[in-house]
Amino acid sequence: MPPIPHLSPAPDRYPLPGGSRIALIGLDVPLANTFDFLLPAAIEARVGSLVIVPFGRQRMVGVVVGLRDYSDVPPEKLRPIESVKSGLPPLSAEILSVFRFCADYYHSSIGQIALNAVPPRVRTLKELPRQDDASLGVTADGHAALAAMPARSTAQRASLSLLARGAMSVPALRRALPRSSATLRRLLALGWVERVENTDPDAVLVAKVGFNSPAPGVHAVQKDAPILNGEQQVAVSALNGVIGDGAGRFQAFVLDGITGSGKTEVYLAAIATALSQGRQALVLVPEINLTPSFLRHVRSRFPSHQIAPAHSGMAGGARYTAWRAAQDGEADIVIGTRLAVFTPMPRLGLIIVDEEHDPSFKQQEGVRYSARDVAVFRASIAKCPVVLGSATPSIETLDNVERGRFMRLVLRERAVAQAALPTVSFINLDAEKAPDGITQSLIRAIDETVKRGEQAMVFINRRGFAPALVCGSCGWMPECKRCSARMVFHRAAKRLKCHHCGAEARAPAVCGDCGSTDLHPAGQGSERIEDALRAAFPHLRIARVDRDSTRKRGSAERIFLAAEKGEIDILVGTQMLTKGHDFPKMTLVGVINADGAVFSADFRAAERMAQQLMQVAGRAGRAQLPGRVLIQTRFVEHPVYRAVATHSYAAFVAAALTERRMMHLPPYSYLALLRTESRDVEKLDAFMTSAQQLAREVAQVDTLRVWEPVAATLERKAGYVRKQLMVQADSRRALQQFLTSWMEPLRASDTRAVRWAVDVDPIDV
Repeated sequence: MPPIPHLSPAPDRYPLPGGSRIALIGLDVPLANTFDFLLPAAIEARVGSLVIVPFGRQRMVGVVVGLRDYSDVPPEKLRPIESVKSGLPPLSAEILSVFRFCADYYHSSIGQIALNAVPPRVRTLKELPRQDDASLGVTADGHAALAAMPARSTAQRASLSLLARGAMSVPALRRALPRSSATLRRLLALGWVERVENTDPDAVLVAKVGFNSPAPGVHAVQKDAPILNGEQQVAVSALNGVIGDGAGRFQAFVLDGITGSGKTEVYLAAIATALSQGRQALVLVPEINLTPSFLRHVRSRFPSHQIAPAHSGMAGGARYTAWRAAQDGEADIVIGTRLAVFTPMPRLGLIIVDEEHDPSFKQQEGVRYSARDVAVFRASIAKCPVVLGSATPSIETLDNVERGRFMRLVLRERAVAQAALPTVSFINLDAEKAPDGITQSLIRAIDETVKRGEQAMVFINRRGFAPALVCGSCGWMPECKRCSARMVFHRAAKRLKCHHCGAEARAPAVCGDCGSTDLHPAGQGSERIEDALRAAFPHLRIARVDRDSTRKRGSAERIFLAAEKGEIDILVGTQMLTKGHDFPKMTLVGVINADGAVFSADFRAAERMAQQLMQVAGRAGRAQLPGRVLIQTRFVEHPVYRAVATHSYAAFVAAALTERRMMHLPPYSYLALLRTESRDVEKLDAFMTSAQQLAREVAQVDTLRVWEPVAATLERKAGYVRKQLMVQADSRRALQQFLTSWMEPLRASDTRAVRWAVDVDPIDV
């Protein structure tokens, strides 16, 4: 018998068996917000406890979000909780409040949010590794590190070599290698070893594992903070005034600093103040590949504090260990991607969101939450400051500054005194050809740069060799059978790949329509640009950075480290290059194929284009050497390019806000999208018609507008036809009230053939 969903109180309340209570359980299912289960007197569970319950024919892990002494349904229809997940303290009231906020605001199940926010090991039925019952094994990264490890790393080499033969209990390892505890802490922090299922029932794991301890014989040396310039000092003083008063006070700051202005040093100074108050700091970064770089900065500044990384790219054991250290209050600093915003931290005193404008902070599948916005809410209930940092703040964030909700801190000087913003100029593609995507003007500029002993970067926001293969005889182009998109040609692998559903096929030798062998790549991707650069500069050290070239864990960090050391002459790649990296000898940035955003129908396209170009331009000339940016384009006079050339992002934002005010677009209105997909087009159309009719019955005509259903930008994906319906409101309150009323009849409708989700504050429409 399935559990009874708890939707709303009923007039009848039934007595419970002696000593029993009702537990409201959140589960990872998109059905109801909570489900009623019996909590037997023999089981001790509190609000926040993780429990195992029967659900239909299966067993699931759920979270207790409430307890009460009555039931709205007869007790004989309720099923009891089986057990409490052992070895895990209940989730805190603060983090449960964050889950409830997300459930209410994003109109999702609290169980979906909570169970996806905890590490995978927590939400499985398996017993969690106890501190006194675990073994260690070498991860794939650890094996790779061992193969490349220098002979001087004797302690780490000895431990990894021993564990490479098979998992061992910690006591056994300590008996074989005395004084190895610090080494194990370091190896766990690096993700080179992880806890595995214990093979020795008598094993005892010593103490908790730290994240920032040096190897034996290596003394942690704290890196001195540099002398801050005037603007940095003003920003730090403002932050310290809130962090250091000891009262626990919420304030949202926007750290609006040009590229190279030293925002990281302001972050580190604020973290130091929080740590001095005995508080924890949470730092969110947009990409996994940015985490190692930021970790290096933080470790060098705070070598005596425990630091926990938190992102989905971590091995399961390392991720659980870091999460538990944060939950237990032992990790002082947590650094991670968007999911880290849900990390339980009992001493939370500061939240930093770096590159707050980045769309990666918005979850695009499942529960579609914005980690930036959740971070602001979490800071408000934790009574601590939150810092939103960016060289190109989002228009919504700047609007919050204008409305007085956020306090703006401005950095308009580069942190290195001799450094200046790069000069920006254009290569007109109407006047100069670009075989293989690169003009001779850009080739000459790269050659001159490298001959001076400096580095160059070439940015193209498209991976693969070419966006398509084209038949020269009939114009045929292979398309994905499951998506309304062309297959991308990857020449190195001799494959066609769909970048939407992941489908692959061997590159054809002849045209699929006319049989011609005249097939040639059309357009450019990062792989093709890399080949063109290698042909032009066969003697130079060239590295490509995109999702294809950095699939192996740690590969992106190795490339970036080599670039920082001057061991790479030319970096070529996608938007992974644009964020947060500091290459002192990088003086030239070339931008290829940026014109695509000019034709986008998305009202945010120009904003994203400006942010991306200003971010990538900011990689040039960050030290004493002057920087230069060359942009290949057919639209030299486009307003976005003019803003980039004059480094006038503020002027661009002012113009964009004027346009949005006239068109009644965010932030001057509030949006929600009903996103739907189905393999059955007729049932999808029927559902959308019904959803629109329900919406118009619920909506108040003077405050809301319900648009017509339309096809999604990518109409077909992975075999599913996709449509969307937009609702626009004059106020956030009106939109939320409407969605609450609309969701109930939608959930009650028959949608077995249609998958749907509501997307509040969508970032792509």
